[in-house]
Amino acid sequence: MNVEIRYITPEDDRLEISNIYEESWKHAYKGIVPQEYLDSIPKGRWATRIDAPPWRTMVCLVEGKIIGTSSFTESRFKCFEGYGEIISIYFLPEFTGKGYGKDLISKVISELKDSGYNKISLWVLEENQNARRFYEKMGFKLSSEYMDDQICGKTLREIGYVLTF
Repeated sequence: MNVEIRYITPEDDRLEISNIYEESWKHAYKGIVPQEYLDSIPKGRWATRIDAPPWRTMVCLVEGKIIGTSSFTESRFKCFEGYGEIISIYFLPEFTGKGYGKDLISKVISELKDSGYNKISLWVLEENQNARRFYEKMGFKLSSEYMDDQICGKTLREIGYVLTF
């Protein structure tokens, strides 16, 4: 299969990329995030955020179709000051578990390294065991940092992971 990982271009459809977020949320967070919230995610929810400076966004394409995306930047959080941050990595559900995530996150890590970062952070929902296993396989270590969010009356804990080199 022909796999390409590259930065987004002006020609890439932002609604198509947002749809990856939407479908991934509905699949990966089922049973974690309240269903009421997942059902209420509007089409195009993330379309305008994809280009939000200083975020950088890459896409993963298979046979020319965008199947995954990842955004990254300098850490937005004081507790990880001086770190690069992986803000998101999402795939269409039918393309998960096939190695594309490893390819995309490896490229993002490389881009952050090339930007001068020797430490990278990310946040993951504590209950999201699949994502936690994935990040741990990629060398990320659990930090002591966490934050609590409220979605539809449910408290969700996000935990910080770090990678140093």
